[in-house]
Amino acid sequence: MWIDTHCHLDAGEFAGEAGEIASRAARQGVSCIVIPAVECGNFRAVRDLAHSGGNCVYALGIHPLYVPQAEEEDLDILRAAVQSAVSDPRFVAIGEIGLDFFVPELCETSLRKKQEHFYGEQLKIARDFDLPVLLHVRRSQDVILKYLRRIAAPGGIAHAFNGSFQQAEEFIHLGFKLGFGGAMTFSRALQIRRLATELAQEALVLETDAPDIPPAWMRDQRNSPEQLPRIGQELATLRGMPAELVAQLTSANARSALPRLAQLI
Repeated sequence: MWIDTHCHLDAGEFAGEAGEIASRAARQGVSCIVIPAVECGNFRAVRDLAHSGGNCVYALGIHPLYVPQAEEEDLDILRAAVQSAVSDPRFVAIGEIGLDFFVPELCETSLRKKQEHFYGEQLKIARDFDLPVLLHVRRSQDVILKYLRRIAAPGGIAHAFNGSFQQAEEFIHLGFKLGFGGAMTFSRALQIRRLATELAQEALVLETDAPDIPPAWMRDQRNSPEQLPRIGQELATLRGMPAELVAQLTSANARSALPRLAQLI
């Protein structure tokens, strides 16, 4: 059994195919696909998709790449949507939220401040509803951690982790798991592969971030949750473990990071 802890199955690249892709992934042993929202406009889409596929769940949040066009009232819309969703067993987290300091335009002073504001306010929503968070941490690990120390969200996952060992240990200390996916399968990704190999096995979860971050064997193609077992096999090879054990351990870690999953799988 594998769990894809981060997959944008509602993306336009999957239009008309999402249900069949989820079904094919299930037949390959992917028992759960976590679909995070990115803006208020797709809250309904991720919820509906999670309810249409037997192996899908969802999260609600405003992604940092969507913060420039977001309005302050979107935070109120998110809080109201979370309030309505807490009774839904397929709703598992706040996300995708965080900070992106890779895109140059987003590092301009006013947009960086807006990113940080939206991130902090969404952490407060997670804290208030006792929900874990799915974090976007692109070149922003230290600032992400600063806010986590200030606003105590109840753990979650640092998605597509690509920081230092010191930063990794700090996330783990704060109760977070670290997400590894397609980037780990490239032989040149030395730091990510070292992290995946040497960090405590209790800290690792698997993801695809589909349709993005395709693995090495799908370079420049659309990624899919169907690739998760093979990505998991790569992790097993790196750590010298049987793939079945990696599936078991990473799935247990995902349920620990997202406790509402335990009610479903």
